[in-house]
Amino acid sequence: MAGYDAESGGAGRGLDGLPVMALSVRESCRLDADGVIETLRPHEAAGYLVREPHLIVSRPAAARRLNLSEFQAFDLLELYAFVRPARYCLPTLGGLMKALSLDLPVATLEDQCMAMRAVAERLLAEAGAEIWRYRAGAERVAGMMARAGWAWGPMVMGAVRRFPDHSRDDGLRVWTALPEWEDMGPPPPPGDDPVDPASSESRLAELLGNASETREGQRRFAAAATHSFRPREMEGGPNMQILEAGTGTGKTLGYIAPASLWAETNGAPVWLSTFTKNLQRQLDQELSRLYPDPTRKARKAVIRKGRENYACLLNIEETLTAVMQRGALPLGGGADRDSVLMGLVVRWARFTRDGDMIGGDFPSWLGAHFGAARIAGLTDRRGECLYAACQHYRRCYIERAGRKARHADLVVANHALTIAQAANRYGDPDLPKRLVFDEGHHLFDAADSAFAVALTGLEGGELRRWIRGKESGGATRARGLRNRIEELIADDADAKALLDGVLEAARVLPSDGWASRVAGAAAMTRFETFLMEVRAVVLARANNVEFGLAVEAGVAAPPPALLTAAGQLAEALSGLARPMVALAASLLARLDEDADILETGDRGRLEVAARSLKLRAEMVKSWMEMLLSLGGTVPDIFVDWFELDRVDGRERDVGMRRHFIDPTKPLADMVFTPAHGVLVTSATLRDRAADKEGDGWAGVDLRSGAKHLPVTARRLAVPSPFDYAAQTRVIVVNDVNRMDAAQVASAYRELFLASGGGGLGLFTAIKRLKATWDKIAGPMEEAGLPLYAQHVDPIDTATLVDIFRDDPHACLLGTDAVRDGVDVPGESLRLLVLDRVPWPRPTLLHKARRDAFGGTAYDDMQTRMKLAQGFGRLIRRAGDRGVFVILDARTPTRLLEGLPEGVVAERLGLAAAIASVREFFGR
Repeated sequence: MAGYDAESGGAGRGLDGLPVMALSVRESCRLDADGVIETLRPHEAAGYLVREPHLIVSRPAAARRLNLSEFQAFDLLELYAFVRPARYCLPTLGGLMKALSLDLPVATLEDQCMAMRAVAERLLAEAGAEIWRYRAGAERVAGMMARAGWAWGPMVMGAVRRFPDHSRDDGLRVWTALPEWEDMGPPPPPGDDPVDPASSESRLAELLGNASETREGQRRFAAAATHSFRPREMEGGPNMQILEAGTGTGKTLGYIAPASLWAETNGAPVWLSTFTKNLQRQLDQELSRLYPDPTRKARKAVIRKGRENYACLLNIEETLTAVMQRGALPLGGGADRDSVLMGLVVRWARFTRDGDMIGGDFPSWLGAHFGAARIAGLTDRRGECLYAACQHYRRCYIERAGRKARHADLVVANHALTIAQAANRYGDPDLPKRLVFDEGHHLFDAADSAFAVALTGLEGGELRRWIRGKESGGATRARGLRNRIEELIADDADAKALLDGVLEAARVLPSDGWASRVAGAAAMTRFETFLMEVRAVVLARANNVEFGLAVEAGVAAPPPALLTAAGQLAEALSGLARPMVALAASLLARLDEDADILETGDRGRLEVAARSLKLRAEMVKSWMEMLLSLGGTVPDIFVDWFELDRVDGRERDVGMRRHFIDPTKPLADMVFTPAHGVLVTSATLRDRAADKEGDGWAGVDLRSGAKHLPVTARRLAVPSPFDYAAQTRVIVVNDVNRMDAAQVASAYRELFLASGGGGLGLFTAIKRLKATWDKIAGPMEEAGLPLYAQHVDPIDTATLVDIFRDDPHACLLGTDAVRDGVDVPGESLRLLVLDRVPWPRPTLLHKARRDAFGGTAYDDMQTRMKLAQGFGRLIRRAGDRGVFVILDARTPTRLLEGLPEGVVAERLGLAAAIASVREFFGR
């Protein structure tokens, strides 16, 4: 490919001279520069792509399909990301056409080739138009990308130079174009005026509008939710309302109504917490009903995520500087992918809504194009922030979001962040006093993750990087503790000595390359020696070493060598914790002693550093407690075990883990108790089988943490308005051998064909998912039914679900992550197939909880809930119809009792099941 010619302004080969390639599973189509159409087999298509850059959609998808490594291409997705930065688009040809309002035939591969050329023409014309809204800084960025060998560079330069850029933006130094945030005074203490049911119902009516039909269940929900927005009656006893709202009730607006009223009346935010980032996005869309004016919405509603989700401007600057120092590529060279990535990143950073790179307006599919690790490296994922010492501090996306949240009415967060905020800042007056937990059936799992302790190689290495920063070569830009606080304590000899002590003691933590040294019995530190002994115990005691998953071993009767290593590591960690605690105390003392001279930025840095040190010192102390308990008695509230974590058979991590048997106890203590009102809601909270015996709420109290509060929670179940008996069909297929991959794959193929698409296949193992995709992708595509798959397609899960939702003929294969995050109304999801009963995975943690919470009854409850949640994905609105299929003849009837009342499962052979699906959908 010719390099970029700065003198010619990017003139060179135009679109008419580009060959185009459209790909499918079995064959491909090539349109050459002369308009000749050629049908190709996969190896022929691969040969063409390697020899010459083609116009395609998604280079990673093409590489995956044709088993290619790096190759040059004119990728339409990259062109779109440049021309329309921070604008949503599905990473498919159909998604591009929809975003550009192009209505062209794409039924055949030949049609697709012509449509791809039309998409490119539209995008280049847009970039060359006088009224192009994204012109600011574009020429400088395009020039850098062109010099780096970006295929589109010359053509884009030719387009953007048609009209001058009057913005004067540098383009590359994007931070100079971002507005600075301004500090506002601390908000006054929140009021405590109640929200009454009548007011809540009135606000609900406003949200729905005059044209909407009143739903009795939704009205009851909005009225009952007000209990969480009344003054609490006793310290440590929040008003807790548990609301199960069947699908179709409209629970989201049902709690937005009283929450927004309380926030407006009392001048304080309400946090609305969901389980997944995808659900955060859906909730944000619902808030547009409350705030139709985008400017007002930006002030009143804020999405909050962990720092690791947001772009770090300093990381962007340092990475951009590094790639630009490489200079232009020689003629004929391939593209510098890092430079191309950074060009697209700075274009996005100039126009993004909030700087969210994980689930926000950042093109998520860029991770597949350039590597997810490169994207993650641009966020604040290591706790390395310099805060006020950073030159970009006053333009920082993260700081801006945090400040907006303090003055907003509604803060949309996820369970992980909400729990972490409360647990890590216990007693902080800025914490919200009113909390809403949507998707409340995930609270147990969220709390389990939040309060677990992992004494592992990865965690130890992360702590070492946080303390010591970058110690070796490579792309990491980790900034250590010395970088963050040294100038703040320059005149304090004692604090400097403590800092030196922390840095020196941290040498015991695992350094780069620890995993290979541990596996090769060549440990360099006490920490690595402990990991080496743990690994040996796991391999000696585990039963499933030959499989590719994580393997576990109990902590009982540890060998002498392991006990010795644990004792020595505990001693070394004690030597690390002491100076960390002392340094934190010294920094806090500085806040008091120098209160009259410290600038605001320095105060903030001292406070953040002290809090971070205390938190990490507490983690180190927890590690010590775990080590010292080896060979003795583990506190009965915990379960400990050793684990060797593996991915695709490769060792990833090793160490010792500790979880609460009941994680809702710390959830209640640290999150619920300080609050004044808590609302927990979901479509599936009760175990319906237990409810028939009058004990359905007992399981809810167990999983939500309500049983640990001194005040009894109020409860209400609002039934779904849907007629599930008429709208659904449930089939257990009883003649497919679930151990035979070929039989399972053929069952999926024929069921998907029978429904005409709109099928979601859920698997309990990634290996079986991949095997099924390999066997059926070709036949499905030949039948006009595109098949997508998690862990196969180089696309993140949320985007895969979006693609699936967009095409009623598509089918999707996935795991639990898809089941929990999918919300696909209408025909796009009309058939859901499980490969087998989703029993709990038999881990040591599960065994401990099973023993504590009721034995087989606990297993049954968990499995019934998963089946109910999966079934609930089928019917999302009144006109939906769907079939729920389980390919497991061993499905016990008692597990199906968790399905809605009136739904009766049929046990059929595969042929009869296929006929039933055809008949149900009128095919």
